[in-house]
Amino acid sequence: MLSRADLERGFRSLGTIAEQSLDAAAFAQAGVRELPALVGAELTTLSICHLKTGRREVTGFPDERLGAEDRACFDRHFAEHPLVQYHAVQRGPGAHRISDSTPFARFRHSALYSEYYRRIGIDHVVAVPIEVDDDVLVSFVLNRKRRDFSDRDRELLDRVGPVLSRLFAALRAPARVGPRTPRVRSDLELTPRERDVVAWLAGGKTDRDIGAILGCSHRTVQKHLQRVYEKLGVETRTAAVMRAVGPTLP
Repeated sequence: MLSRADLERGFRSLGTIAEQSLDAAAFAQAGVRELPALVGAELTTLSICHLKTGRREVTGFPDERLGAEDRACFDRHFAEHPLVQYHAVQRGPGAHRISDSTPFARFRHSALYSEYYRRIGIDHVVAVPIEVDDDVLVSFVLNRKRRDFSDRDRELLDRVGPVLSRLFAALRAPARVGPRTPRVRSDLELTPRERDVVAWLAGGKTDRDIGAILGCSHRTVQKHLQRVYEKLGVETRTAAVMRAVGPTLP
Protein backbone atom coordinates (compact mmCIF):
# COMPACT_ATOMS: atom_id res chain seq x y z
CA MET A 1 0.00 0.00 0.00
CA LEU A 2 1.47 3.32 -1.08
CA SER A 3 1.68 6.17 1.41
CA ARG A 4 0.99 9.82 0.71
CA ALA A 5 4.75 10.41 0.82
CA ASP A 6 5.25 7.73 -1.87
CA LEU A 7 2.70 9.40 -4.14
CA GLU A 8 4.20 12.83 -3.58
CA ARG A 9 7.63 11.51 -4.55
CA GLY A 10 6.08 10.02 -7.66
CA PHE A 11 4.46 13.34 -8.58
CA ARG A 12 7.76 15.18 -8.06
CA SER A 13 9.61 12.72 -10.27
CA LEU A 14 7.02 13.09 -13.02
CA GLY A 15 7.22 16.86 -12.73
CA THR A 16 11.01 16.79 -13.08
CA ILE A 17 10.84 14.49 -16.12
CA ALA A 18 8.17 16.65 -17.77
CA GLU A 19 10.09 19.88 -17.16
CA GLN A 20 13.18 18.47 -18.89
CA SER A 21 11.36 16.77 -21.78
CA LEU A 22 11.78 19.17 -24.68
CA ASP A 23 11.67 16.18 -27.06
CA ALA A 24 11.67 12.37 -26.99
CA ALA A 25 15.47 12.18 -26.58
CA ALA A 26 15.41 14.55 -23.60
CA PHE A 27 12.51 12.55 -22.14
CA ALA A 28 14.61 9.39 -22.29
CA GLN A 29 17.57 11.08 -20.60
CA ALA A 30 15.39 12.60 -17.89
CA GLY A 31 13.59 9.33 -17.22
CA VAL A 32 16.68 7.16 -16.84
CA ARG A 33 18.16 9.68 -14.40
CA GLU A 34 15.04 10.37 -12.33
CA LEU A 35 13.40 6.94 -11.94
CA PRO A 36 16.32 5.33 -10.05
CA ALA A 37 15.87 7.92 -7.31
CA LEU A 38 12.20 6.93 -7.04
CA VAL A 39 12.62 3.21 -6.31
CA GLY A 40 16.37 2.59 -6.30
CA ALA A 41 18.26 1.03 -9.22
CA GLU A 42 21.89 0.54 -10.17
CA LEU A 43 21.25 0.67 -13.92
CA THR A 44 18.25 2.16 -15.73
CA THR A 45 17.51 2.18 -19.45
CA LEU A 46 14.83 3.33 -21.85
CA SER A 47 14.65 0.56 -24.42
CA ILE A 48 12.87 0.98 -27.77
CA CYS A 49 12.55 -2.52 -29.21
CA HIS A 50 11.48 -2.97 -32.83
CA LEU A 51 9.82 -6.34 -32.51
CA LYS A 52 9.80 -7.42 -36.16
CA THR A 53 13.45 -6.62 -36.87
CA GLY A 54 14.93 -7.17 -33.41
CA ARG A 55 16.63 -3.76 -33.59
CA ARG A 56 16.89 -1.85 -30.30
CA GLU A 57 17.62 1.75 -29.34
CA VAL A 58 18.85 2.08 -25.76
CA THR A 59 19.38 5.12 -23.55
CA GLY A 60 21.13 4.15 -20.33
CA PHE A 61 22.20 5.60 -17.01
CA PRO A 62 25.00 5.35 -16.10
CA ASP A 63 25.92 5.63 -19.81
CA GLU A 64 29.17 3.71 -19.49
CA ARG A 65 27.58 0.69 -17.77
CA LEU A 66 26.66 -1.10 -21.01
CA GLY A 67 29.16 -1.60 -23.82
CA ALA A 68 28.55 -2.73 -27.39
CA GLU A 69 29.37 -6.36 -26.53
CA ASP A 70 26.93 -6.28 -23.60
CA ARG A 71 24.13 -5.01 -25.83
CA ALA A 72 24.89 -7.58 -28.51
CA CYS A 73 24.76 -10.32 -25.87
CA PHE A 74 21.36 -9.09 -24.67
CA ASP A 75 20.05 -8.95 -28.24
CA ARG A 76 20.88 -12.63 -28.77
CA HIS A 77 18.42 -13.52 -25.98
CA PHE A 78 15.90 -10.75 -26.63
CA ALA A 79 13.00 -12.93 -27.81
CA GLU A 80 13.18 -15.23 -24.78
CA HIS A 81 13.42 -12.44 -22.19
CA PRO A 82 10.63 -12.87 -19.58
CA LEU A 83 9.72 -9.17 -19.67
CA VAL A 84 9.55 -9.09 -23.47
CA GLN A 85 7.38 -12.19 -23.36
CA TYR A 86 5.09 -10.64 -20.75
CA HIS A 87 4.67 -7.17 -22.23
CA ALA A 88 5.08 -7.74 -25.99
CA VAL A 89 3.74 -11.28 -26.47
CA GLN A 90 1.20 -11.71 -23.68
CA ARG A 91 0.40 -7.96 -23.61
CA GLY A 92 0.49 -8.02 -19.83
CA PRO A 93 -0.27 -4.67 -18.18
CA GLY A 94 1.75 -2.48 -15.87
CA ALA A 95 5.14 -2.70 -14.21
CA HIS A 96 6.43 -6.27 -14.09
CA ARG A 97 9.46 -7.93 -12.47
CA ILE A 98 11.30 -10.90 -13.91
CA SER A 99 10.53 -12.65 -10.61
CA ASP A 100 6.80 -12.18 -11.29
CA SER A 101 7.23 -14.54 -14.26
CA THR A 102 10.13 -16.74 -13.20
CA PRO A 103 11.48 -17.43 -9.68
CA PHE A 104 15.04 -16.18 -9.34
CA ALA A 105 16.29 -19.65 -8.39
CA ARG A 106 15.21 -20.86 -11.85
CA PHE A 107 16.06 -17.68 -13.76
CA ARG A 108 19.70 -17.72 -12.57
CA HIS A 109 20.18 -21.00 -14.44
CA SER A 110 18.93 -19.58 -17.76
CA ALA A 111 21.22 -18.69 -20.65
CA LEU A 112 19.98 -15.09 -20.51
CA TYR A 113 21.16 -14.74 -16.91
CA SER A 114 24.40 -16.67 -17.35
CA GLU A 115 25.51 -14.89 -20.53
CA TYR A 116 24.14 -11.40 -19.95
CA TYR A 117 22.99 -10.48 -16.43
CA ARG A 118 25.86 -12.21 -14.62
CA ARG A 119 28.22 -10.48 -17.06
CA ILE A 120 26.97 -6.99 -16.14
CA GLY A 121 26.49 -7.74 -12.43
CA ILE A 122 22.67 -7.58 -12.29
CA ASP A 123 20.26 -10.02 -10.64
CA HIS A 124 16.80 -8.40 -10.60
CA VAL A 125 14.86 -6.39 -13.17
CA VAL A 126 11.54 -4.54 -13.40
CA ALA A 127 10.15 -3.00 -16.60
CA VAL A 128 7.60 -0.21 -17.02
CA PRO A 129 6.03 -0.30 -20.51
CA ILE A 130 5.14 3.06 -22.02
CA GLU A 131 4.26 1.98 -25.58
CA VAL A 132 3.34 -1.47 -26.86
CA ASP A 133 1.93 -2.55 -30.22
CA ASP A 134 2.68 -5.16 -32.90
CA ASP A 135 5.77 -3.28 -34.04
CA VAL A 136 7.39 -1.78 -30.97
CA LEU A 137 7.89 -2.22 -27.23
CA VAL A 138 9.11 0.85 -25.36
CA SER A 139 9.95 0.38 -21.69
CA PHE A 140 11.86 1.91 -18.84
CA VAL A 141 13.89 -0.96 -17.37
CA LEU A 142 15.35 -0.74 -13.85
CA ASN A 143 18.05 -3.16 -12.70
CA ARG A 144 19.48 -4.19 -9.31
CA LYS A 145 22.04 -6.59 -7.87
CA ARG A 146 21.08 -8.95 -5.00
CA ARG A 147 17.87 -7.26 -3.75
CA ASP A 148 14.68 -7.67 -5.80
CA PHE A 149 12.22 -4.82 -6.32
CA SER A 150 9.46 -4.81 -3.70
CA ASP A 151 5.70 -4.87 -4.22
CA ARG A 152 5.69 -1.21 -3.16
CA ASP A 153 8.32 -0.39 -5.81
CA ARG A 154 6.24 -2.11 -8.46
CA GLU A 155 3.05 -0.36 -7.35
CA LEU A 156 4.72 3.04 -7.40
CA LEU A 157 6.07 2.42 -10.90
CA ASP A 158 2.57 1.31 -11.89
CA ARG A 159 1.26 4.71 -10.81
CA VAL A 160 3.79 6.75 -12.76
CA GLY A 161 3.82 4.49 -15.83
CA PRO A 162 0.57 5.69 -17.46
CA VAL A 163 1.61 9.35 -17.15
CA LEU A 164 5.02 8.57 -18.64
CA SER A 165 3.23 6.79 -21.47
CA ARG A 166 1.02 9.79 -22.24
CA LEU A 167 3.95 12.19 -22.05
CA PHE A 168 5.99 10.02 -24.43
CA ALA A 169 3.07 9.82 -26.87
CA ALA A 170 2.64 13.60 -26.75
CA LEU A 171 6.32 14.16 -27.52
CA ARG A 172 6.24 11.69 -30.42
CA ALA A 173 3.08 13.23 -31.93
CA PRO A 174 3.57 16.96 -32.64
CA ALA A 175 -0.18 17.64 -32.77
CA ARG A 176 -0.44 16.78 -29.05
CA VAL A 177 1.44 19.68 -27.54
CA GLY A 178 3.17 20.30 -24.25
CA PRO A 179 3.60 23.47 -22.20
CA ARG A 180 6.64 24.73 -24.10
CA THR A 181 4.91 25.01 -27.48
CA PRO A 182 3.87 28.45 -28.77
CA ARG A 183 0.20 27.56 -28.93
CA VAL A 184 -0.91 29.58 -25.90
CA ARG A 185 -1.44 33.14 -27.05
CA SER A 186 1.25 35.57 -25.91
CA ASP A 187 -1.17 38.48 -25.38
CA LEU A 188 -3.01 36.80 -22.50
CA GLU A 189 -2.17 37.83 -18.94
CA LEU A 190 -1.57 34.35 -17.58
CA THR A 191 1.17 33.23 -15.22
CA PRO A 192 3.72 30.67 -16.48
CA ARG A 193 2.04 27.91 -14.46
CA GLU A 194 -1.41 28.89 -15.80
CA ARG A 195 0.00 28.71 -19.32
CA ASP A 196 1.38 25.24 -18.59
CA VAL A 197 -2.00 24.08 -17.31
CA VAL A 198 -3.87 25.43 -20.35
CA ALA A 199 -1.30 23.99 -22.78
CA TRP A 200 -1.60 20.49 -21.29
CA LEU A 201 -5.38 20.91 -21.22
CA ALA A 202 -5.30 21.70 -24.94
CA GLY A 203 -3.25 18.52 -25.41
CA GLY A 204 -6.10 16.41 -24.00
CA LYS A 205 -4.80 15.88 -20.47
CA THR A 206 -7.10 15.42 -17.46
CA ASP A 207 -6.70 17.40 -14.23
CA ARG A 208 -4.98 14.40 -12.61
CA ASP A 209 -2.63 13.97 -15.59
CA ILE A 210 -1.68 17.65 -15.45
CA GLY A 211 -1.14 17.50 -11.70
CA ALA A 212 1.17 14.48 -12.08
CA ILE A 213 3.14 16.16 -14.87
CA LEU A 214 3.50 19.47 -13.01
CA GLY A 215 4.10 17.91 -9.60
CA CYS A 216 0.97 19.13 -7.84
CA SER A 217 -2.46 17.80 -6.88
CA HIS A 218 -5.44 17.78 -9.25
CA ARG A 219 -7.15 20.20 -6.85
CA THR A 220 -4.33 22.69 -7.36
CA VAL A 221 -4.80 22.29 -11.12
CA GLN A 222 -8.50 23.08 -10.67
CA LYS A 223 -7.62 26.24 -8.73
CA HIS A 224 -5.32 27.33 -11.57
CA LEU A 225 -8.13 26.69 -14.02
CA GLN A 226 -10.57 28.78 -12.00
CA ARG A 227 -8.16 31.72 -12.20
CA VAL A 228 -7.71 31.08 -15.94
CA TYR A 229 -11.49 31.16 -16.42
CA GLU A 230 -11.71 34.48 -14.58
CA LYS A 231 -8.88 36.07 -16.56
CA LEU A 232 -10.24 34.84 -19.90
CA GLY A 233 -13.87 35.59 -19.10
CA VAL A 234 -15.06 32.05 -19.78
CA GLU A 235 -16.84 29.34 -17.80
CA THR A 236 -15.83 26.02 -19.35
CA ARG A 237 -12.67 24.08 -20.19
CA THR A 238 -13.52 24.04 -23.89
CA ALA A 239 -14.01 27.80 -23.97
CA ALA A 240 -10.74 28.35 -22.12
CA VAL A 241 -8.80 26.22 -24.61
CA MET A 242 -10.44 27.92 -27.60
CA ARG A 243 -9.67 31.35 -26.19
CA ALA A 244 -6.12 30.53 -25.10
CA VAL A 245 -4.84 28.77 -28.22
CA GLY A 246 -6.93 30.57 -30.84
CA PRO A 247 -5.78 33.50 -32.96
CA THR A 248 -5.21 36.90 -31.39
CA LEU A 249 -8.39 38.98 -31.57
CA PRO A 250 -8.30 42.58 -32.79
